[in-house]
Amino acid sequence: MQALPNLFLVGPMGTGKSTIGRTLAAELQRDFFDSDHVIEQRCGCNIPWIFDVEGEAGFRLREAQVIDEITRYQGIVLATGGGAVMHPTNRRLLRERGVVIYLSTTVEQQLKRTSRDRNRPLLQCADPEQRLRELLEVRDPLYRDTATLIVSTDRRSPRSVVAEIRRRTRRYAGCVSRDCCADLSGYSL
Repeated sequence: MQALPNLFLVGPMGTGKSTIGRTLAAELQRDFFDSDHVIEQRCGCNIPWIFDVEGEAGFRLREAQVIDEITRYQGIVLATGGGAVMHPTNRRLLRERGVVIYLSTTVEQQLKRTSRDRNRPLLQCADPEQRLRELLEVRDPLYRDTATLIVSTDRRSPRSVVAEIRRRTRRYAGCVSRDCCADLSGYSL
C-alpha cells in the first residue's frame, strides 16, 4: 500500500486551515506545517509587524520562499495563508507537489471566526465584512483553480471535516499530480 501524497490546505482566513491541518496531521501521524507560523518563527516577529515594515509584497515574498521549501518535504500536511494562492508559482508548486484541499466557508462564518483576532492585518479596516467579500471575489477562482477538491467547513467540527478529507482523498494515494488517479485500487490512507 502506498501512502497518500502531501496534503496542502488552502482557503480564506477563518476556514480552519490550521486547526483542521493539525488534527488531520495527528490522525495520519504526519508532520504538520503552517506557513504563517513558519514565517513568524523565522522572522522572530508576527505577521502584522511584517506587514507594517515590509508591506504585503514583502510578506508574500517570504511566503513564496517558505511554500517552495515546505512543499518539497514528503508525507506532510501544510496549512497555507489565505493569500498564498495570489502568487502563480505557489499555485503551481502546490498542484505539482501534493493534493490541494480548498477549505471553503461563508463570509458570515469568517467574520464570526475572526472577529476577535487582531493578528489579521488585512481585516484591520473600517468594514471587515466588505474586505472579506472583496478578498473572496478575487481569491475564490484561484482557490478553485488550485484545488484538487473542495470541502466546506461551515458549521462543522474540525473532526467531521477531517473525516471527509480522509474519505475523499483515499483515491489520491500514490498520485504525483491531479491527472494520475485513473486506477488506484489497493492504495489506502
